[in-house]
Amino acid sequence: MIKLVNVTKKFDSQTVALKDINFHIEPGEFVSIVGQSGSGKTTIIRLLISEIKPDAGKIIIGGWDITDIRRRQVPMLRRQIGVVFQDFKLLPQKTVFENVAFALQTSGGTRSRIQKIVPQVLKIVDLENKLDRYPQELSGGERQRVAIARSLVHRPKILLADEPTGNLDVINSKDIIDLLIKINEFSTTVVLVTHNKDIVNSLKRRVITLEEGEVSQDQKVGKYVI
Repeated sequence: MIKLVNVTKKFDSQTVALKDINFHIEPGEFVSIVGQSGSGKTTIIRLLISEIKPDAGKIIIGGWDITDIRRRQVPMLRRQIGVVFQDFKLLPQKTVFENVAFALQTSGGTRSRIQKIVPQVLKIVDLENKLDRYPQELSGGERQRVAIARSLVHRPKILLADEPTGNLDVINSKDIIDLLIKINEFSTTVVLVTHNKDIVNSLKRRVITLEEGEVSQDQKVGKYVI
């Protein structure tokens, strides 16, 4: 599903964000990518959604070589990849329903499709009864669930979660991880980027560890070891 082959990314002649990265994530896997700040975790997320391009190597998503993807093809790629961020990125002036619907509207979704899909994804994240609320009326955990619902509207094959529990307490963090596990059980490939040692160790799933832009460990059933 995701393959990085000898991927290197530099931001200037002195800063090597990633150096000769190789890994292959199979369809339906749940993988945690861990590492200290500056180890290259977010750079990998940015490469996978073609926000930036590698300086060397190949990136393949679902058999599609996106290394030199054309700008006009990027929206098509991003409809196959859901992304969730630490800071939610919700529109404060829009309701829960409208925030989720916006992801469909920007890609040309019809009114009938929006009316069908939005309630479905809100039910998955257990927010079907709060569709008229505004972000400021929700808890942090609920806001993140709205963000996850929004990421699911195109039924992506891959969900990238970049520090999704970074702003949440322990209870809400567990709820979000349980939701990601549930989504993974629908055969969606989940890539979790996190600093949270307890979450990684409780998952008992594959862990890829980055150190100074290189893969230092790749454990099939791993722990957070840095």
